Amino acid sequence: MTEVTRADISAAFKAAGAVQGDTVMFHGSLKSMGHVQGGATAVIDGILDASSPGGTVAAATLWYNGNPEECKKEDFDVATSPTWTGLLAETLRRDPRSLRSNSFSHSVSAIGSRARELTERHGEGRPFPSPWSEQSFAEISPWSKFYQWNALYAFIGVDMNSCTMKHYIESRFVAELLDQLPPERYTEFRSQIAMDCRSILWIFYPGAKMRPRLEEKGIVTKVPLGDTTLMTIRTRPLVEATLDILRAEPENWCTPEFASWLSRVKAARLS
Repeated sequence: MTEVTRADISAAFKAAGAVQGDTVMFHGSLKSMGHVQGGATAVIDGILDASSPGGTVAAATLWYNGNPEECKKEDFDVATSPTWTGLLAETLRRDPRSLRSNSFSHSVSAIGSRARELTERHGEGRPFPSPWSEQSFAEISPWSKFYQWNALYAFIGVDMNSCTMKHYIESRFVAELLDQLPPERYTEFRSQIAMDCRSILWIFYPGAKMRPRLEEKGIVTKVPLGDTTLMTIRTRPLVEATLDILRAEPENWCTPEFASWLSRVKAARLS
């Protein structure tokens, strides 16, 4: 088992593209790296070192587990509700330096120079469709800011199936389709797909399947980190390249039932 230090983590993130003033969003597995001296906090501080001065580190601190009977959205407490997304994310959430966005389904916690700017006002502005809430990936949300700021999006020992940003991408893809409908038919077609934690239809493209397509475009970086691999991609090319692929070949990325919905949307758009 490799010994990994805070300095090793900082060096790996710099090699993977982190620069001064960066916002770094990560998903990760602590144990995948080996033995990290200082534990999860050393990982967080190593990322901050790589992006200092002026850097910010963030993680998805999701609380809602997909079961509306177990997790009622009105029970979410931004200050105390734990995340199920792993020890690294929970350590960041509990860190006294951390701020958390107020979203029962897709909150983000952050530490650093832009943490307040990143996490405040989650859910304001234009709502966007998602299976959980129209505010989860709203115009003003950490997910929109990751895209606007072109954050460095990182995966420590995990694949892109862990990529929460893919739900932002799905949200924008569905919104594009709905926006092309005659206004009087928007509600009809929006009600046919997942919303308000009701699992009906949604695209849910597989992130791990998308990864090789993004690698072909030369926008994915991989560097060793202890016993695992650190994989990074800038958020803007992640979003734009994935949307281009989904637009060009949607039938390759969804279920037959969702493909049928797509066909009905196209027919309504042309009618």
